[in-house]
Amino acid sequence: MNRMKDLRNEAKLTQEQLANTLSLSQQAISGYENGARFPDQDTLEKIADFFDVSIDYLLGRSDTRNPYSEEKNKSVEKKHGITTKAYHNLDVGGLSEEDIQAVEAIIEQLKKKYNSDGTLKTKD
Repeated sequence: MNRMKDLRNEAKLTQEQLANTLSLSQQAISGYENGARFPDQDTLEKIADFFDVSIDYLLGRSDTRNPYSEEKNKSVEKKHGITTKAYHNLDVGGLSEEDIQAVEAIIEQLKKKYNSDGTLKTKD
């Protein structure tokens, strides 16, 4: 999955960082990227959600990253002149692109603390 590697590089993440974020092994990420392995449906969804892209985009079946996000991003870009991820509705007017990326990174870190149902993860 070349797009996964491109998205990971675009996010300036190592395979290990992405693996930790997605609760996968670095070997799994490497296997997906070099075509030796293929993720199951749940993992595909997890990867697509993390990068805010459609599964079709991730698989190379579409050149549109995420139709819903792109529409929302257009409205934010038009209003503020900057782009941001669509998973939040923050007023980012006046922030630099670097600051927006820092806020998005913090949100991603915080999201790791919670299960998909919104409950706090417990340490085993």
